[in-house]
Amino acid sequence: MEFRCRLGTPSGEIVEGVYAAESEARLRHEFEEKGLYVLAIQRAGRAALGSFKLPRRNRISTREFLVFNQELATLLKAGMPLVQSLDILRQRVSNPLLKSVLDDVYERVRAGSSLSESFEAQGALFPGVYTASLLAGEKSGSLEQVIRRYVAYVKVISGVKRKTISALVYPTILLALSCVVVGIIVLRVVPEFGAFYNQFDRELPLSTRIIVSFSNFAVAYFFVVVLGVGAVILGFVAWLKRPGNRRRFDKWMLSIPALGPIAQKFATSQATRTLATLLGGGIPLVNAIDVSARAISNQYLAQELTTAAQQVREGRALASAMMASGAFPDVAIKMVEVGESTGALQEMLNSLSEFYDEEIETSLTRFITMVEPALLVIMGIIIAALLLSLYMPLFNLSSMIS
Repeated sequence: MEFRCRLGTPSGEIVEGVYAAESEARLRHEFEEKGLYVLAIQRAGRAALGSFKLPRRNRISTREFLVFNQELATLLKAGMPLVQSLDILRQRVSNPLLKSVLDDVYERVRAGSSLSESFEAQGALFPGVYTASLLAGEKSGSLEQVIRRYVAYVKVISGVKRKTISALVYPTILLALSCVVVGIIVLRVVPEFGAFYNQFDRELPLSTRIIVSFSNFAVAYFFVVVLGVGAVILGFVAWLKRPGNRRRFDKWMLSIPALGPIAQKFATSQATRTLATLLGGGIPLVNAIDVSARAISNQYLAQELTTAAQQVREGRALASAMMASGAFPDVAIKMVEVGESTGALQEMLNSLSEFYDEEIETSLTRFITMVEPALLVIMGIIIAALLLSLYMPLFNLSSMIS
């Protein structure tokens, strides 16, 4: 395998050339041993494509990563050395991205780096809770138990997300199909009725005129409307990416009736379960809170938890800092307070996350039970109003003829 490389020497010179190696990770390791700095490295065969790059997977699926960790924990429990375990597992991986990452991790560990440092060097590919768990396992000498605890943690989090998505699938499909039906009526059916009524040169009812006018506008400016909707969506996404806007949007999401409390419970469950996992691995409370804040998908609650971590660092109790924030549920604050006072914070956090998992499932079931018939009624009224407005002139014409 050949790679086109751009290297920096200790004296400050830039060297470019083509080098052969069995893998990119191996070649990087050889350059580092020689004291060279890798500025850029690329497969030699890709140069002919110019600036065009084929699409590639830029993430590792949760299932593949869990399988790797389960196998790693099994090999470590069997007494196999870490370097040898990584060497075996990296050769069995089929995902090219995961294989290249494991190749690099293997080379780093073999060169003397710790496993947590090697995974942390991969950037944002892996969550902070994973590298923090590995660090705790290395310090306590229980790496295998920590990996198994992380696998159990991810399985629970994935199960809650899967239930949430499954509960929202049917209402989403129902809403999408209703929009398609209304779109077909407005874009295809209404223009035919409008052309038919124009033959009689009679004034149409107000509701019919409104629907025909709206349909004519939608047909005439269809692509403009589509581009406008696309521009609004892209503008909203760009707005979300600006600093601070995502936090404002997440804070607004928490105020939405019915959905806001569910989002708050889900984020709190994420934080408490992550915090319990890290505390169980031996991570200090302040560091565990910082990592837990990065694991929360709601940026507003993540910022509030980071602020609470700063207050804990200054000597304040976690429950008191959460109460001062005002962003966390009262039940969570009370249970954390009990856990701190009894010295069983980890157990109390686990109980709290399990409690909120059940609350989320119950709230989602109640929400879906209310939303599904409401959607059916609303879309039925809209479609019935459209059809009634379209057929009303026919009733008038038939009465005149008779």
